[in-house]
Amino acid sequence: MGILQAISAIIVYTTLLHAQTPAAGNSDKETKTYPPGSAWTLSWPLGNHIESTLDTVLYNYQREFTSAIQSDAWATTGQFTGPAINMIYFERPESRSFYFNNSIGYWLPSFQKQKFYNMYIPFTQVSYGWGYGTENRTDHLKITFAGNVNKKIGLGAWIEYPYTKGSYAEQATKGLGYGFSGYYNGDHYEMQAFFNHTNHLNKENGGITNDLYITDPAELQGGYNTIEPKSIPVHLTSAHNRLVGMEFYMNHAYKLGFWRDVTQPEDTVEREEFVPVTKFVYSLDWKKDRRLFINTNSTEAREFWTDTYFNASSTRESDNYWSVSNCVGIELIEGFQKWAKFGLGAYINYEIDKYRYRIDGMYERPADTAEAEASGLSELPKDYTRSLGETRHRMWLGGRLEKTRGSILRYSADARFGLVGDAAGEIDLTGQIQTRFRLAKDTVSITAEGAFSNLSPNYMLNHYVGNHFIWNNDFNKIQKYRVGGKLYIPWTRTELSVNFENIGNYIYFNELCRPQQHGGQIQVFSASIDQKLKFGIWNWDNRLTYQASSDNNVLPLPSFSLYSNMYLYFHAFRALTVQVGVDCNWYTKYTALSYQPATMTFHTQGTDPVKVGNFIFSDVYLTCKLYKVRFFLMCSHLNQGWFSKDYFSLPHYPVDPRQFRLGLSIDFAN
Repeated sequence: MGILQAISAIIVYTTLLHAQTPAAGNSDKETKTYPPGSAWTLSWPLGNHIESTLDTVLYNYQREFTSAIQSDAWATTGQFTGPAINMIYFERPESRSFYFNNSIGYWLPSFQKQKFYNMYIPFTQVSYGWGYGTENRTDHLKITFAGNVNKKIGLGAWIEYPYTKGSYAEQATKGLGYGFSGYYNGDHYEMQAFFNHTNHLNKENGGITNDLYITDPAELQGGYNTIEPKSIPVHLTSAHNRLVGMEFYMNHAYKLGFWRDVTQPEDTVEREEFVPVTKFVYSLDWKKDRRLFINTNSTEAREFWTDTYFNASSTRESDNYWSVSNCVGIELIEGFQKWAKFGLGAYINYEIDKYRYRIDGMYERPADTAEAEASGLSELPKDYTRSLGETRHRMWLGGRLEKTRGSILRYSADARFGLVGDAAGEIDLTGQIQTRFRLAKDTVSITAEGAFSNLSPNYMLNHYVGNHFIWNNDFNKIQKYRVGGKLYIPWTRTELSVNFENIGNYIYFNELCRPQQHGGQIQVFSASIDQKLKFGIWNWDNRLTYQASSDNNVLPLPSFSLYSNMYLYFHAFRALTVQVGVDCNWYTKYTALSYQPATMTFHTQGTDPVKVGNFIFSDVYLTCKLYKVRFFLMCSHLNQGWFSKDYFSLPHYPVDPRQFRLGLSIDFAN
C-alpha cells in the first residue's frame, strides 16, 4: 500500500469507527499516563514516546568524567569535551546538518537526546566533576530539574558548564549550555516542546610539534627524560573555534478515540479510561548555528596551512546555518483493540534552510593574481565561485509501521522519500524486528535490523568557502545498505552482535583535508561480544569488537577494540552501595585519521602516515551511592608510561596524562 493510500485508509477508518463508538458515560474517568519517576524521548518525526531512564544509576558513574566516555575506541584531541570521532564504525551517529557540530556532537544537545520527565515530586539533580591540577584543572557542572504541575503537565530545565585548561599547551575548552522543556499529556490534546542553547569554545593547538616529547623526551633534551606537558611546543598558539547553537522544537497532537470501562478487583469505583485511536500531528523544528574560527598568528598559519586565500595576516571566519522544518502527519495508534496489533502513520515534512559564509578580507583581495601572490595569498581554485551560501527548499513524504507491544514479536519499519529540491530522489528505508523466546531458565532476545538509503550529501561537503580551504563539488548521492543482528542471553549475561554495511559513493576528507567521493563500493563488517562475569561481589565486564574495512586508505578502522572492567560491587552499612575497581580501554594499532582545526574535520593522512593505538588507558576508581548521593574518586590514566609511552589516539595529539579526579551527584526531592 502506498503512503497516500495509507493516509486515506486511516481517515476513512477513523470516521467509520467514531460513527460506531458510543458516547462516554458519567462515571469517573482515568487516563493512562507514565508512572511517577519515568522519562521518555521522542521519535522523529511524529513525536511518539520512547521509554528512557533517569540518570541516577551508580554503575560506572565515574566514566561520565572521562574523555573516552563515548566509545571503546575514542579518537580525541586529548582535552575533555574536545573534538573527537568514534572509531567504532557502527556506533557513529548520523551526520549533523551543520557539519562543524559533528566533532563535538557528544557534548551538544539534540532532538534524539532530549528527555521529558514525569516527576510528581519535583526533582533537582546537581552533578559536579573536578580534575586536580593548577595548570590542567577540569570542571564539569550540570544541573537538571524536572517537576509536574499536575498529572498532565510537566516542566523541565537543565544547565551545563564544562571547562578544562587542558593537559597540554593551548588546549583549554569551555562551554555553557542550557535548556527548557515542557509537555501536556491530555486525553485528546498532547504537546511537547523544548528550547536548547549552547556556546562552546575550543582552543586549537594543531597538535604537538614532535611526538618524541611523549615517546622519548631524552632524545630531544640531551638525556633529560621528563618534561612538563604544558611545556611541549605545539603548532598553533592563537587559534580557537567557537560554536553557538539554538534549537526550538514543539510537537502538537490531537487524538480521537473512545472511553471504556476499567475493571480492577481492588477498586470499588467504576472508572473509564480514554483509548486513543487516531492521532493528528503537527511539529515545528527551528535551528540556528554559528561557527567562528579565529587565528591571529600569521607566522604559524603559513607553516601549518598550505593555502591562504583572503587574509594573510589573520583569519576570522563566520559560518552560519538556519533551518525551519514543518511536519504534518496522521497515525493509527497501536493497541486500541485486541486485533489492532500494530500502529500505522504517514507524514509530509517540509524544510527550508540557509547556509552563509563570511571571511574577513574576502572583498579586499587584489583582483590581479600577481599582486595577490605578492601579498602572501594563494591562487584561488579554478572551481571557486563568489557564492557565500544558499537557501534551499526540501520536502519528504514518509510513513511508519510499528508494533511496540507483545512478549514474542515486536517490529518497526520506516520509509521516507524525497520530493523537492536537493531531497528529490532520496530514499531512506529502515526496519527492525525483535523476538523473545524461552530457552532453559530464561528468555533469549534476538533482534535483526536492516536499512537502505540513497541520500544527498551534506551541503557543506559540496560547498564551502574559508580562508584556508575552498571547495565547490557536485557529489552524487550516497548509497548505503546495512544489515545486522543481536543476540542477548540473560542468564549468561552475554550479548553478541554482527553488522555489515555496503557504501557506494562514500565521501571522506582526503590527505589535502578536502572532501572527496570514492567512486567504488566500500564494505564494513563488525562483530562484537559483551560478556559480564559475576561471582559474589566480584564482577568482570568485557566488551570485544572486531572491525574490517575493505579500504583502509579511505575508511580506516582499528581491527580490535576492548573495554575491560574488573570491580567489586557490594552493599555496606545497609544504605551504602559501593563499586571499586579498575577498567581499561585498548585497541589495535592502525593508520588513523588526522584532525584539521580550520574545518573541524577528520581526514586521511598523506605520505609517511602515522599509526596510533596499541596502548592501554587504565583508570582505578571508587564509586559509591548513599541514598540520593553518588560520588567517585578516580585516578585516570593510572598506567601512564608503564607499558607504552606511545599514547596517542590521533596523530600528534597525546591523550591526557595521569590525573586525580572526583565527582559528586546529589538528587534533591523538593
